[in-house]
Amino acid sequence: MEYCLTTKALCKRYKHDMALDHLSMHVPRGSIYGFVGKNGAGKTTLIRLICGLQKQTSGEYTLYGVRDTDKAIGKVRRRMGAIVEVPAIYPDMTAVENLKIQYRMLGLPSYEGIGELLELVGLADTGKKKAKHFSLGMRQRLGIAVALAGSPDFLILDEPINGLDPQGIIEIRELILKLNRERQITILISSHILDELSRLATHYGFIDKGRIVREISAQELEAACRKCVRIEVDRAGVLARVLHERKLAYQMLSETEAEIYADMSVTELVLMLAQEHCEVLSYREQDESLESYYVKLVGGAVYE
Repeated sequence: MEYCLTTKALCKRYKHDMALDHLSMHVPRGSIYGFVGKNGAGKTTLIRLICGLQKQTSGEYTLYGVRDTDKAIGKVRRRMGAIVEVPAIYPDMTAVENLKIQYRMLGLPSYEGIGELLELVGLADTGKKKAKHFSLGMRQRLGIAVALAGSPDFLILDEPINGLDPQGIIEIRELILKLNRERQITILISSHILDELSRLATHYGFIDKGRIVREISAQELEAACRKCVRIEVDRAGVLARVLHERKLAYQMLSETEAEIYADMSVTELVLMLAQEHCEVLSYREQDESLESYYVKLVGGAVYE
């Protein structure tokens, strides 16, 4: 697998605080990588390091295979666009003026493409309206447009939907999916809104206390969080035999409880067990969410 970003034993210390503690992660090229962790877990610190805004204490990272100590790293970073903490926009300027400033900073030869970029993020009709009069969602989309100046193929978004209303969240979600699917842009998103992140991400990295505790694909996560039925009976042996005969996937949790991973008729199962003189004591459906998976993984709420 080809990676856009990899880090190896990356550390960042602030006096007595270890913001990143031997962090190792892998962002596949073409993915939407959900970067999940509590406040203070190290997400923004990692983003600032790979954007070149800070230096690590130790360890290393690579962008498109180029190590951070290589002289070519600056050139490779031009393939990146980022929003770090807040969108980098000038409130007293229009959307076009903001993009012109960014084009000049990047040394681009002309302003060609600004109109297309504003069309892409849904801001083509803002005219002379200054950014300070934009809604929060519009400012976020302008920030993404600024980050896309220079046509990067790796986009980093730090809490892009934080504080947005439902309509703003939908607009940002659709934009992110469009950039990934139609323009093949790899996207790293840090977010607290796990339900929304689960609608976007193809891969996840869970960070806690400066360390990656698990990296997992969306398919692997779906399998780990698959729907199941937890059933308690008085004769587990009978239950296991019936499930085995029916070729249903299951796992015995104790001498009386099992989890069944299959769509099935509750009535039919209860009747089958009754014929074998096995009584169902309790029966409940479970559907683990990304948030509950995260809490199981690191403990505590993501908002702490």
